[in-house]
Amino acid sequence: MEKQKPVHEVHYGQIKAAIWRNQTEHGVRHNVTVTRIYKKDDQWKSTDSFGRDDLLLVAKVLNDAHSWICQQQPEA
Repeated sequence: MEKQKPVHEVHYGQIKAAIWRNQTEHGVRHNVTVTRIYKKDDQWKSTDSFGRDDLLLVAKVLNDAHSWICQQQPEA
């Protein structure tokens, strides 16, 4: 089975927001996951834990993810 991929990603430095498309009985909904990428022992890893210095970038990727999702909504 093929692994589902996000429909869009927003990156700032080591912080990444992945946007996932979900089809529901009420139409398309989007979910967002936020991760911090780091390298340990020559291997890339990710975590959903953030330090003080990460928080402004977390806010920025979430703001941009929100804007992208809003742009996907059909015009009313």
